[in-house]
Amino acid sequence: MAPINPEMEEFENRFRASMKSKVPMLDKVTHYIIRRKGKQMRPMFIFLTAKMLGKINDKTYDGATLVELLHTASLVHDDVVDDANERRGFFSINALWKNKIAVLVGDYMLSKVLLLSIEKNNIHLLEVVARAVKEMSEGELLQIEKARKLDITEEVYFDVIRKKTASLISTCCELGALSVGRLDQRENMREFGELIGISFQLKDDIFDYGEPGQIGKPTGLDIRERKMTLPLIHVLSNAPKNIKKELINIIKNHNENPKKVKNAVNLVIEYGGIDYAHTKMLEYKEKALRLIKDIPHSDSKESVIGLVEYTTNRKK
Repeated sequence: MAPINPEMEEFENRFRASMKSKVPMLDKVTHYIIRRKGKQMRPMFIFLTAKMLGKINDKTYDGATLVELLHTASLVHDDVVDDANERRGFFSINALWKNKIAVLVGDYMLSKVLLLSIEKNNIHLLEVVARAVKEMSEGELLQIEKARKLDITEEVYFDVIRKKTASLISTCCELGALSVGRLDQRENMREFGELIGISFQLKDDIFDYGEPGQIGKPTGLDIRERKMTLPLIHVLSNAPKNIKKELINIIKNHNENPKKVKNAVNLVIEYGGIDYAHTKMLEYKEKALRLIKDIPHSDSKESVIGLVEYTTNRKK
């Protein structure tokens, strides 16, 4: 993202400094985390939002650091909860250093969120980040509860992903506005980020029904893990009774059988689950773009639009 290349480089340095510790093992683990970082979409959303609305300053960097610490901590903890051995093609922290160390490293990052907020007197930024932690936890627990019964409705599904995924991107856009003193845009940008986060998650849901090798995770993984995503929910609500019965039987009793899972994937595609999720994804994206149409044109705004388009066009 050309408009924020210098800021992203500076952010990298500040984020690395925020992770430093006097404990050698902790430094070793955090160094490994920094080396295998992902696309860093969340800091990008903060910097681009801030630059679109005003002038990037120290508070913008502080907000980006808080969000990236929170996001990284949540990924480390998620890998422990999911007993995952890989993350983005690398060994997970728990795979290399065991669960106890992974949990403690995640806790350390969350403590840094609190300390950095207090040290810099960024209590208003902390309030926004703390709300995201609360919502992410609620969303995850709600999903677990509903997955056990396989009774999740479309309304509950959107509540889950709004909390679990969209809340963090929403936080980024709100922090970007707050950091440059644009309180008039605070709610608008919070809603903008939420809509983008929902469309981002819908794209992830669709990936699970694509061709293996062309996507970022194995086909049918959500079905194997009994995750009720929108394509499946739509088909369970609208397909004939015999199809619904067959799908529920596979999810409950045969989710470890590759042949049965493949059959479930094909049924979801055949009965319009992917088409429906794709339509919804584009609806949320268009709603989001309408929220920024009156913001003056700039390179930063064009880059924000480009990042939004990426969330729905990405290949993994």
